[in-house]
Amino acid sequence: MNTSLNFVAYLIYLPVVAMLTWYVAHTLFKNSKVFMLDIFKGKEEIAFSTNRLFETGFYLLNLGFALKIMEVSYEIGTNRSLLEILSAKIGGFSIYLGIMLFINLYLFFRGRKISKERSKLAEALSKIPGNS
Repeated sequence: MNTSLNFVAYLIYLPVVAMLTWYVAHTLFKNSKVFMLDIFKGKEEIAFSTNRLFETGFYLLNLGFALKIMEVSYEIGTNRSLLEILSAKIGGFSIYLGIMLFINLYLFFRGRKISKERSKLAEALSKIPGNS
């Protein structure tokens, strides 16, 4: 049994999942500013603040999950098993990140749709005589 391979697995796993999380979060929240501005009707301060809060939550949730699933509960004996364990852990985390990305996109599109519906409703109500 070689406990150093377990340590090597952690040394590889942690930076890889941290960089994956950073890349997905950076890409998602850089591009979601447009959605937030649309949802908040161009009010930059609240749009960017809300976007930043979503980003912080994304990091906390995903890095927390990555740390939670990090444990390898048995000794890694060979380089082959090291690669297999890492591919399963990092692959599973990548799938999870992809799901989280699509959930966030769904929330952005849903927020945009609700914002548009409210705008249409407000516009329709303003056209009714006596409602100004």
